[in-house]
Amino acid sequence: MSAEPWPAEWLRATLPLSVLAVVAEEETYGYAIAQRLQAAGLGTIKGGTLYPVLNRLEQDGLVTSSWRAGAAGPGRKFFTVTADGRAHLTERVAAWHTFTERAAGLLPSVGSPR
Repeated sequence: MSAEPWPAEWLRATLPLSVLAVVAEEETYGYAIAQRLQAAGLGTIKGGTLYPVLNRLEQDGLVTSSWRAGAAGPGRKFFTVTADGRAHLTERVAAWHTFTERAAGLLPSVGSPR
């Protein structure tokens, strides 16, 4: 990965699906989601960006949330994928792969002759 941050429009386009995929891995909370996204190479995702995405996913019925008391600190809001969320994820991932394959077919390979 480049040291440069990803273009904002790329993150805007992929973040909801990426967040849904992380929540589908296991029940989790905001900070852990941000850490997982960073570990995957998407960069630092701040709470002001992440929580509106989570709220939209919840409003759309793709995730649910519940508050839990923290063992040694404040409580945390945990997110769980719903059945509709899993179905949406499956459909959108398939569409994403088709889209990126088609877009990649239009983009030149850097450094190779055409």
